Amino acid sequence: MKIPFSPPFVDDDVLKEVADTLRSGWITTGPKVKALEQEINKLTGCQQTLCVNSWTSGAILTLKWLGVKAGDEVIVPAYTYAATALSVIHCGATPILVDVLPDFNIDPAAVAKAITAKTKAIIAVDIAGLMCDYDRLKEIVSAPEALAQFNAESDVQQKMGRVMVIADAAHSIGAKYKHLNSGVCADVNIFSMHAVKNITTAEGGAISLHLPASFNAQEVYELMRLWSLNGQTKDAFSKSNGSGWRYDILFDGLKVNMPDICAAIGLAQIKKYNHNLIVERKRIAQQYEAYFTSRSWAQLPILKDEHRETCYHLYALRIVGITEIERDEMIAHIVKLGVAVNVHFLPLPMLTTFKNKGFDIKDFPVSYDNYAREISLPIYPQLTTEQVNFICSAVEDSYHTVKASEKIA
Repeated sequence: MKIPFSPPFVDDDVLKEVADTLRSGWITTGPKVKALEQEINKLTGCQQTLCVNSWTSGAILTLKWLGVKAGDEVIVPAYTYAATALSVIHCGATPILVDVLPDFNIDPAAVAKAITAKTKAIIAVDIAGLMCDYDRLKEIVSAPEALAQFNAESDVQQKMGRVMVIADAAHSIGAKYKHLNSGVCADVNIFSMHAVKNITTAEGGAISLHLPASFNAQEVYELMRLWSLNGQTKDAFSKSNGSGWRYDILFDGLKVNMPDICAAIGLAQIKKYNHNLIVERKRIAQQYEAYFTSRSWAQLPILKDEHRETCYHLYALRIVGITEIERDEMIAHIVKLGVAVNVHFLPLPMLTTFKNKGFDIKDFPVSYDNYAREISLPIYPQLTTEQVNFICSAVEDSYHTVKASEKIA
């Protein structure tokens, strides 16, 4: 049996939506993108959503809109994909890395210690679809000591009046935090719609706004839309519909818009997300939980607790009492048995570009421990009960094989 790690969900509805776009004669940013934005608004309850061509683009756009520049600092967890910190670097600012908790998410206590007069934002990462403690993060940035040293240097920062809380919600569309949907728990919430995500547009991202009352979300959306199209006052779809050719470039914008041909894939998926796709992901996660809960060597991920429910994006299993090398040996054995698995993620201080910036993994012990014992198992709607059973058996067989060879050695 061969089981891939995370193939995209493509059914007849996806094919029909894409074909409809191709037949329409309009494949770049247009009505399908707008429709997807509106569906994300409905799914999350956020104020406005702007679709872009990647999570990274969305983060860079957001930070530039905020006015983040050279000399500024943005706090990010050491345990995340590189794009979280790279988006800060691309704005000329400095990422300040902090450790995480055993649930994989950013440690609020570490955040509180890291805030300085240079801090402009925190990017909290919802690893595997389990959301961070956003209430605690907002308490920290609103505390008198944080407010006293906040240095507003742009109009947006002045309006915010504090450090902005940004959710790296790349994994968490459909997740819950205190009965709220991912998309409304931070000031700005950025989703990924990359090929392996719960809802995909092949490549893509979405910026969902849930800003304080001092902002007009519609105005921010319109400004961000300009940002995504080179700062141009009139997009191609408007010009093609008879609004005239003449345009202006208002500022140094980016070119990060999502095309309709991509939005069509996500549009077909999001319409069945709550009643189908996420239900199937939950079914698989619960099957894993039922199997591994009796294995003393398995540390199960949190699927649901008092305040949160994941969206079942990843099943991040950790193995008790093994080393990083043994974990890699387990993965090699699982793959040999026909199951593709993954690791989420290599902590940033273990990557060359961050090592060269002076970061040392020894300063982030929880991040390293989480990483060194983690194996991400396949979880997607197409998996059958038989396939999940096979995956479970492959993991167990690999564990006992590695442990047996260790005793022999």
